[in-house]
Amino acid sequence: MRSETRVRPSRRQVLGGAVAAGAMLAAPAVVRAQAKALKVAVLLPRSGLLAAAGQACHRGAVVSPKVLADFGYAVELINVDFESNVDVARTQTERAIAEGANCVVGAFESGATLAIAQVCEQRQVPLVINIGSVPQLTEQGYKYLVRNFQTNPQLVSGGLRLVKDLMAATSVPFKNAVFVHANDTFGTAQRAAMDRLFPAAQMPFPLLESIAYDPKAQDLAVEVTKIRALAPELVLVTTRSSDAIKLVRDMVRQRFEPKAIVSPGSPGLYDEEFYQALGPLADFHLYNLPWANPKAQMTQALAAAFKTAHPTNRFEVDCFNAGFTFEGIMVAADAFKRAGSTDGKALMEAVKATNIAEHVMTGGPIQFDEKGQNNNIQAAVVQNRNRTPTVVLPPEIAVSAPVLPMPSWQGRS
Repeated sequence: MRSETRVRPSRRQVLGGAVAAGAMLAAPAVVRAQAKALKVAVLLPRSGLLAAAGQACHRGAVVSPKVLADFGYAVELINVDFESNVDVARTQTERAIAEGANCVVGAFESGATLAIAQVCEQRQVPLVINIGSVPQLTEQGYKYLVRNFQTNPQLVSGGLRLVKDLMAATSVPFKNAVFVHANDTFGTAQRAAMDRLFPAAQMPFPLLESIAYDPKAQDLAVEVTKIRALAPELVLVTTRSSDAIKLVRDMVRQRFEPKAIVSPGSPGLYDEEFYQALGPLADFHLYNLPWANPKAQMTQALAAAFKTAHPTNRFEVDCFNAGFTFEGIMVAADAFKRAGSTDGKALMEAVKATNIAEHVMTGGPIQFDEKGQNNNIQAAVVQNRNRTPTVVLPPEIAVSAPVLPMPSWQGRS
């Protein structure tokens, strides 16, 4: 049994402590809350099912303090892995706030982000969503939340619009399409958005069917057989990297070759895991997503810092996850700089007043509406070329021209 020696404080010590405590309580809240740097908890799924994407986001977070310091911002990070588990995300958010986090950035996966939002709302700590698209995040009246990312409807509507731009730029039409999606939270939300938006998008081809799959299945042979029977020229997909690999492999096995495979707003086709698993078969897939603007000054600064810190990883591959995570931290740092306080209410008011013109991702200034949504984000068309994500549209930021139809699976090298 551990023994403890207790020392009784003197009357003078007690009175001195009481006076000091009274002075602290009497001080204005802003004075008490002042700090040299903002403590930001960055919650990401760095292990578990979503580890590849979470680690890419984390690499962007790691270099953020240095890059932001060059632009006049001061932040300290508390990096947290929530293990791709919603319950862990909730408990780790509580822990991070207890350890002094003034703001939270995260969390890539929408279900975990909803759990984090509930904690932040209760504790009156601002949450800046780096990646998370389910509409509920900005539709449930949270007062301590903003989202610097597109909603599912915005991703889908922007993605479909860019399909039209792609056809116009290449003079390659599509006669028909199918939509293939995971049956998880993100995929189901994308399906709901597709069902609602496709009829109104006035696409020049019909959507023959939507096909759901289990991302944990060993293969997608059954689903590819269904797709092949429909014979679409365009396959629209909502995937993660592991199931995107299975989808392509089964298409190759069944010798099904559409004119194009396009993601109208989802990850999977641009992850390093996808390139390493498929080699040349990973090329020529397209994804219509907000992307790092290769011609922006801040993108170039982030890329340089990233390459120094992570020499074995490619910024060109990680820039979606890393860029949005960097911007989430920047939003918090910018608000702290303007507010001059870590007080939750004052900091949140500054977050809501954000207006950042120079940033990394495609689109206009970072600003938030009354619900906390940034509506100025715009998507680009990105195509895999030599296993590297390459911006091909719009022309003003493109570094190459799009290739359609995609080359045959056979003979790639």
